[in-house]
Amino acid sequence: MAPFLSHPISLLFLLFSFLPLLSLSAVDQPYKTYIVRIDSQSKPSIFPTHYHWYTTEFTDAPQILHTYDTVFHGFSATLTPGHAATLSQHPSVLAVFEDQRQQLHTTRSPQFLGLRNQRGLWSDSDYGSDVIIGVLDTGIWPERRSFSDVNLGAIPARWKGICEVGERFSARNCNKKLIGARFFIKGHEAASGSMGPITPINETVEFKSPRDADGHGTHTASTAAGRHVFGASMEGYAAGIAKGVAPKARLAAYKVCWKNSGCFDSDILAAFDAAVKDGVDVISISIGGGDGISAPYYLDPIAIGAYGAASRGIFVSSSAGNDGPNIMSATNLAPWIVTVGAGTIDRNFPAEVVLGNGKRLSGVSLYAGLPLSGKMYPLVYPGKSGVLSASLCMENSLDPNMVKGKIVVCDRGSSARVAKGLVVKKAGGVGMILANGVSNGEGLVGDAHLIPTCALGSDEGDTVKAYVSSTSNPAATIAFKGTVIGIKPAPVVASFSGRGPNGLTPEILKPDLIAPGVNILAAWTDNVGPTGLDSDTRKTEFNILSGTSMACPHVSGAAALLKSAHPDWSPAAIRSAMMTTANTFNNLNQPMTDEATGNGHLNLDRAMDPGLVYDITNDDYVNFLCGIGYGPRVIQVITRSPVSCLVKKTLPENLNYPSITALLPSSAKGATSKTFIRAVTNVGQPNAVYRFTIQAPKGVTVTVKPPKLVFTEALKKQSFTVTITANTRNLMPDDSGAVFGSISWSDGKHVVRTPILVTQMDPL
Repeated sequence: MAPFLSHPISLLFLLFSFLPLLSLSAVDQPYKTYIVRIDSQSKPSIFPTHYHWYTTEFTDAPQILHTYDTVFHGFSATLTPGHAATLSQHPSVLAVFEDQRQQLHTTRSPQFLGLRNQRGLWSDSDYGSDVIIGVLDTGIWPERRSFSDVNLGAIPARWKGICEVGERFSARNCNKKLIGARFFIKGHEAASGSMGPITPINETVEFKSPRDADGHGTHTASTAAGRHVFGASMEGYAAGIAKGVAPKARLAAYKVCWKNSGCFDSDILAAFDAAVKDGVDVISISIGGGDGISAPYYLDPIAIGAYGAASRGIFVSSSAGNDGPNIMSATNLAPWIVTVGAGTIDRNFPAEVVLGNGKRLSGVSLYAGLPLSGKMYPLVYPGKSGVLSASLCMENSLDPNMVKGKIVVCDRGSSARVAKGLVVKKAGGVGMILANGVSNGEGLVGDAHLIPTCALGSDEGDTVKAYVSSTSNPAATIAFKGTVIGIKPAPVVASFSGRGPNGLTPEILKPDLIAPGVNILAAWTDNVGPTGLDSDTRKTEFNILSGTSMACPHVSGAAALLKSAHPDWSPAAIRSAMMTTANTFNNLNQPMTDEATGNGHLNLDRAMDPGLVYDITNDDYVNFLCGIGYGPRVIQVITRSPVSCLVKKTLPENLNYPSITALLPSSAKGATSKTFIRAVTNVGQPNAVYRFTIQAPKGVTVTVKPPKLVFTEALKKQSFTVTITANTRNLMPDDSGAVFGSISWSDGKHVVRTPILVTQMDPL
């Protein structure tokens, strides 16, 4: 399980209560960066500002990196552990936690979402031109055509942001499209100075400004809101018109991640604070933890910053992480964040390995250099020696005498896929076959390799290795087939996409939905080539990437369009519209492959007019936090304002979420029942009658009361109960340990689908 405390106290509080506070002098202790959460209402009136209070009572001004006053109250500072321990005892301090490093969760997709020019969502919302999307990422390459402001109206008058000047970035780099840009580096610099393994920013490859040296931020920003660009492609692949989901939405870039260096919590929190003050409507953050491990909400600055935004009506979408297909690998799990997994689209970049025995094996590639033209080359698998580093084609692991002039089979894992090709090239190899292991299965992503390369699924990879070991003179060639559209089935959940169940609060189903995240074409930086490797000197206006990082901005752009068309909808209502109308069938009209999330694939046309929505208020979220055992002071770390919990706590599964998760105790004998309460608000025609249909999970009985929901002009909100009954001994769960079903409410025009997940799990 990911961390979950039944008595949540800051981990540092537990640690500090056993520290002899004065046992070490400050000189002996290393400085670290800490984020300090202050009860802002306890500021003595003698101090004119919170900053004066912080620098007088808590630490010296030079130690302070960021002060927070919008989504969070407090500051981040470089302190010794002893000083941090002392601060944690101060009555005005709610929590102290150490700064952590997060990582990036590294084009036909708007059509694939059900968007067509001049009809449906794109026309109804004027393409979202009044909506501002804040992207927290690696910055932006402002000269790209995707960020042109031609024919855009005036910047929304409510915008309060700035265009922060820095290295190779001036105020002229912003326009009516890119209306704001900032960078946040103090947390990173403090870590570089004091925390050993973190390297300072390399100013030969990085810019101390909002300019994007990595490419990831430019890619995500243009996916969400890039303008129409004609003649787009990545070295001839995916040629056509590139456009973001909300092409007229305004963009604000908040650079919090630095090339090869990750993203620090203290800087991320400062960016959330700035974005909310600046006036963004949507925040897109393709960043999070790795290894599927999630900190409790009160120790997770993304969850805290997102709550501060969502509580002010700002929609926050985030990536589910790339640690699938392991179960419980999804990250960014807070119920006020929309958590996005990745699926395929109906476009692929096929390549074929032809073996000397005539066998043809299908894979993918984005190699765009000189082809092999059918010539057969000797084939070698360095992993045959049993040396792991050689099987993975790690740096300096290949013997040039063994690979020169040959096609080399490399196993996927431990190093970047494109980096393996560079290792093969340096050792004199002419091509590479990149073989998936069991954990990646048949999930393939294209890469712009530096040498002729084909990626193969696990089964085909085994076929190649068996051929090499059973043949005296194995040979092969690779053929590249370009771009193919109309691939079926699609979407398929990407093998890498973070999976549920939710490791923090399993009562809330996560991820919320999937969106296009495999082989996505979007704008790119001029600073590095399409592989991102330092030795790749190619320049490309667009690049093709995969990851939940790519899926998240599709949902951010969709939220901008929905907010533009429905300005009065809350972030929870927008999420509900997306989730209850999501596709659960692929383009063969069959259930989606690996539909383990229970939720479907974003369908924007239907989300525009969902009929009913599940709304959630700030008080509902507070009751949820009380229900999972957080006390008032811990909750205040997240909510900023003091709260009190009801004597009879709300069960976390009764948060008004657009999905239902039933955790049935595994120890129960015989049939067990659980009842859930939900409320829906009518956003369609005022007079409507909805009736339900049930698709019960296998081995489960589902009953719903009342049998129909009647809405009128005066009565817009109705509640219903769902009772789930099962004998846990008769449950036949799938690989994720659960069975799935749904309830659908319909008035004849709308279908409002609510996923149901039933699993055996004892209360945490």
